[in-house]
Amino acid sequence: MLRQTDAIQAAVDSEANLGNLRAAVAKKNSRKALETQASFAERVAWLSAKRQEIVRPILEHPRDYVLLSVRAIAKRLETDPATMVRIVRGLGFLSYREFQRYLHDLSIAYATSLDTMRTSAVRDSSIPGYIREALDRDLKNLQGLKNSLDSRRLIAIARRLYSAKRILVLAGDLAATLASFLEYEASILGLPIVCGTSAGRISHLVRTTGKGELVLAISFRRGLRQTVEGVQQAREQGAYCIGITDTYVSPLARFCNEVFLASVETTSFGASYVAPMALINALLVACANYKRSRTLTLLKLADEEQRKGYRWFPA
Repeated sequence: MLRQTDAIQAAVDSEANLGNLRAAVAKKNSRKALETQASFAERVAWLSAKRQEIVRPILEHPRDYVLLSVRAIAKRLETDPATMVRIVRGLGFLSYREFQRYLHDLSIAYATSLDTMRTSAVRDSSIPGYIREALDRDLKNLQGLKNSLDSRRLIAIARRLYSAKRILVLAGDLAATLASFLEYEASILGLPIVCGTSAGRISHLVRTTGKGELVLAISFRRGLRQTVEGVQQAREQGAYCIGITDTYVSPLARFCNEVFLASVETTSFGASYVAPMALINALLVACANYKRSRTLTLLKLADEEQRKGYRWFPA
């Protein structure tokens, strides 16, 4: 532990950052703690100007460096392995392997639709082959969620949702579809939920947000500006903020009180929302059964309309 602290101390110029890094090491959960406290761009700023220039290409194209050994990455950056190790420690990582894992997450977070389309590794290049590969990826995403999700955390969130004065769901772009689904289903349970999916709407909603309110933000990969900035403002004003994202590299992991991860990896363009949708469904199940008798009472009121209401095409 002493050697780790000495390495960090030699690499970090800012006293405040040094304190944060020491705390992260002391918790013996360095990867998660470090990832949630600073972005990679912020870490680069801790280095000397010369070392910032050496490592700058990694920030711009993390996918090109994620699989390289320390010797290979040093050669590509035109430096030596020893200097590369010192740079890695200066960025707050305790080992090069930990740095590689971070780069892997970073490469996913910064992936574009073109990048994901190019990652297909299917041997059968026919369209049915691509379809099977996409479905296999969805199943892996779903299995990853199943293996990592702690139902006790969902129960705790359900308790918070019922006690909140107001629930704000912030999202944008494609994630707006998830927000709309959550708002629609949660309103059936009688929860005081409001959805913001545009920059203006989010700005107006969070302006009056404060203690006793809960903000649920949904954004993946790099994080959409309107969603992240909405969370920042809401938390500063005392709201409890929960993020749904796909990696601890996400800015939501730094600015929310807690986050839930659901992979959106895909072998095609865009993102796969199979796992995030399953996560939201699991949260709704927790809410429905947290106050089961209340839920059944509300559903009895809706039962007649769902059987004979004007919305439905007559048999």
